[in-house]
Amino acid sequence: MNAFQRDILISLIFILGMFGFMSGEFIVSTVLFASAAVLSNIFSSPKLHH
Repeated sequence: MNAFQRDILISLIFILGMFGFMSGEFIVSTVLFASAAVLSNIFSSPKLHH
């Protein structure tokens, strides 16, 4: 998965979280926001070489 595809995936999860929040599904939106944050941090963390 290249960087563009990862950005699209994270953006899609974030937008779905926004729609979930606006419709009142707070548990679903919380899970989507958390997964977007975790994926963003995983994909943007520098790779460590041994």
